[in-house]
Amino acid sequence: MSKDDAIIAQIGRTIGLWGDLKFHLYTDFPEQFKIGNSYQSNRGELTIADINFTRGIIRFIGHESIDSAKKLTNIKLFSNEQQTKKNCDLKEGEHFWFDVIGSKIMQDGEELGLVEDIQRMGDTDYLIIKTENKLQEAGLPKSFLVPYIDRYVLRSDTEEKVVYVQDAKDILQAS
Repeated sequence: MSKDDAIIAQIGRTIGLWGDLKFHLYTDFPEQFKIGNSYQSNRGELTIADINFTRGIIRFIGHESIDSAKKLTNIKLFSNEQQTKKNCDLKEGEHFWFDVIGSKIMQDGEELGLVEDIQRMGDTDYLIIKTENKLQEAGLPKSFLVPYIDRYVLRSDTEEKVVYVQDAKDILQAS
């Protein structure tokens, strides 16, 4: 694992006698989990032998007994950017978080800051923005949050690393 690997799932308790494990997704792209795909874990590489999204269970090759599967309880599965891009199909207007982080926030030609991170609260993603230095010097907060919804985000250009927004400066001024 490297520092660029992201947690995409966590394995829970065993279910039944054949190595099935409870499966908790931490990704918006469950389609990347297919029989035969391998992922890094904090216990080495694991390859999916079977998966059932309806029941929320997974089984790994070489861990088809309850005793072997118990050793995998509470492990985390990781994916890196390259593997994520290969295994996930984005729809029009969708972006990976790692492509948006580091983008400038632009409103009406003015740079408001830089996306430092993204956090999900409830069912909404929020851009965590480090305010542009000149705006901080003018007395505005060092950081602020903008919901990643159509009301505020007009479009994201991941090639240019720019997120075009509207009314985000109002949020900044009210922060």
